[in-house]
Amino acid sequence: MHEIGVVRSMVKTVTAFAEANRIAEITEIVVDVGELSLVIPKYVEDIYPHVVEDTFLKDTKLVLNVIPGMAECDECNEVFNVIEHKGYCPHCGSFEKTILTGKDFLIREIHVPE
Repeated sequence: MHEIGVVRSMVKTVTAFAEANRIAEITEIVVDVGELSLVIPKYVEDIYPHVVEDTFLKDTKLVLNVIPGMAECDECNEVFNVIEHKGYCPHCGSFEKTILTGKDFLIREIHVPE
């Protein structure tokens, strides 16, 4: 389960950002998790409270946006969901594709109280 390392890295990044910008409280962290990123959102949700329990982020809400794994077929240019179609183009059946979205794990937003 590599998600614990991913969550720890995210917390380290958010903490460094908060320190650099003299932010004492963060209310919400919004993260994009790509379907093709090999990060399982449920594991991230389960691990997050344990990773932040002794930090200033302990009361921070974590919001995960799952980004579909989309690709363009190199043969016919059809855009399709890789997971839904098991990696094959639904139009021509080709396995050759260029991934467009869904490979990233990205901190999208950090919310602070007003």
